Amino acid sequence: MPAPERAPAYARAVLRIIDARTGEPVDAAPARRGLTRVEAHAPGFDTGALRVLLVADLLVRALELGGTPVWAVLRGERQRAELRAGAAALGVRPFEDAADVGTGLGEKQVIHVVPEGGAGPEGVRVAVAPVHAEAPDPTQGVDPAALRLALLARRRGVPVRLDPAALNEAHDTLVRWRRAIAGWAHRPSRPVSDEVRAQLRTAWEDDLDVPGVLRVLAWVENEPDFPDGARFETFAYADRLLGLDLARDLGSPA
Repeated sequence: MPAPERAPAYARAVLRIIDARTGEPVDAAPARRGLTRVEAHAPGFDTGALRVLLVADLLVRALELGGTPVWAVLRGERQRAELRAGAAALGVRPFEDAADVGTGLGEKQVIHVVPEGGAGPEGVRVAVAPVHAEAPDPTQGVDPAALRLALLARRRGVPVRLDPAALNEAHDTLVRWRRAIAGWAHRPSRPVSDEVRAQLRTAWEDDLDVPGVLRVLAWVENEPDFPDGARFETFAYADRLLGLDLARDLGSPA
């Protein structure tokens, strides 16, 4: 794979998302230090709803990495306990219940993360395409981190098909990356290069292009002249967005 296209490391990254109402990009945080509320709308418990919560989690993480204070809220009337349990298994950080909140102090914008095609609330909307699963409940017997990676492998506007091939590929990638990271951790530490950091941020600041982030990581993993210490720091940095617990096997034999 060729080296990623160079991005200007000096420019301040600004997260831009496509508003489903207009089809136009908008700033996810119009006021840099102003509070942004992210509301996840999940009408019930299924893999599509879990993908909505996962995209909301990514949005929260990306905003926080850019220095924006964020307030995450869950809106949904049914199967809240199942939603929360499923989201927690996927590494989604807790959301507050909408019934318990009002307007946040210093709140500048509300972003609604909603299922694609459903009736949405007024305001900026991030639409999430559906999940098509072969099994009635594809989460059963699956490593939650592998399921998270399988759901991350497509841009949020592209439907995801969860079949054994997709889940096995995600599982194998996680195993390989975790084993490699445990080995790289034994090498002298090197910082994330400005160019690679810019490439990662350019991807996720572009409407949460997580597949773009994964492509950069694939290049870092396989580039023969890349120092192993810098590989470790690059994957650890990207995992602040991905939430895949990539450093889980630290301390294991290389």
